[in-house]
Amino acid sequence: MTGLGKQPLEEFLAAVAAATPAPGGGSSAAVGAALAAALVEMAARIASAGEAAERAADLRGRALRLAERELTSYAPVLEARTPEERSAALATASEPPAQVAETAADVAELGAEVADSSSDAVRGDALTGVVLAEAAAAAAARLVEINVGSGPLFERAQRAEQRAAHARASATGHPPPPPTAR
Repeated sequence: MTGLGKQPLEEFLAAVAAATPAPGGGSSAAVGAALAAALVEMAARIASAGEAAERAADLRGRALRLAERELTSYAPVLEARTPEERSAALATASEPPAQVAETAADVAELGAEVADSSSDAVRGDALTGVVLAEAAAAAAARLVEINVGSGPLFERAQRAEQRAAHARASATGHPPPPPTAR
């Protein structure tokens, strides 16, 4: 790990804003998923839901590891010299954001469970985690879609995005938006 999780927030934001390819959308989506997991973890700890808190902590760690992995996953795409190399590199580069989408969906589902069993004092924090996780899943799924457009990897990311949307709908009582043609 390069220490992304230990980097001050302002430095991370400046790095994202810099005219460099990384950190970019994938790392940002993963950090969003980690933040969502931290909120779910906090709500679970306050609610004395130890098992849920530990699951959220594990998901937070997984999301941060994926953010680190995302820092270098796109470099081979930029270095590809032939269409075949680029296609293969895009497929490989799409695995981390697919995993970010899946991790974020796991956070959203756990957050919905925690919100459902939480007091009003922390329900809002758990719900905020759910909504942030849904956004992270959607963002990561878009990256996979842009990179590969179709196939098993895209289908995995799309399923994760749908799981996160359904978790948010369940937790908030607001139905997910209808699917859009892509």
